[in-house]
Amino acid sequence: MKYHESTIVVRYAETDQMGIVYHANYLVWMEIGRTDFLESIGLRYFDMEQEGYISPVLDVHISYKQAMKYGQKAVVKTWINSYDGFRIVYGYEIRQEGSEEIHISGETEHIAVRKSDFKPVSTRRAFPSWHEAYLKAMKL
Repeated sequence: MKYHESTIVVRYAETDQMGIVYHANYLVWMEIGRTDFLESIGLRYFDMEQEGYISPVLDVHISYKQAMKYGQKAVVKTWINSYDGFRIVYGYEIRQEGSEEIHISGETEHIAVRKSDFKPVSTRRAFPSWHEAYLKAMKL
């Protein structure tokens, strides 16, 4: 299975008054991890959007185990949990750089839809190169 790691410096603007990362910012970091992961397998959301499609989030699960703090570096590990030709679920782990202890774990579920009417489309049919890249990333 293919994994990709993205490093993020925790910025002051992402924290609350206690210097703890505000919980919603982990979603942004997961999105950074997901787009970096896609680029690591040769894909870009931008290209999908140029063809008139988008890939909205259907579901999000996050488990908060330990807070990240201002000044730390976060490492977002991203991979494909599952893919059936239509739905794709990405997995995430966020930890402090230099540590194996997981601070945040989660997953997001997505589908491809036409931008014009939000009608779902089969990734397998509409984006065969994406389909093949997903399958290959799951086998590595």
